[in-house]
Amino acid sequence: MPAVRVKESESFESALKRFKKKCEKAGVLSDLRRHQHFEKPSVRRKRKLYAARRKMRQQQQQHR
Repeated sequence: MPAVRVKESESFESALKRFKKKCEKAGVLSDLRRHQHFEKPSVRRKRKLYAARRKMRQQQQQHR
């Protein structure tokens, strides 16, 4: 579970933003959605294919 320590001069909004970013990187929400209901194998394949394409696109942009 991601945790965020609020700095002394930090606003609540910025601490919440950092917490949301950590949750997204840890995959908390995607894991929750995945376990919420049954997902057909075809939908799962499409989602994985989309994630792989997005990952490749990000890697290509970093190497430029």
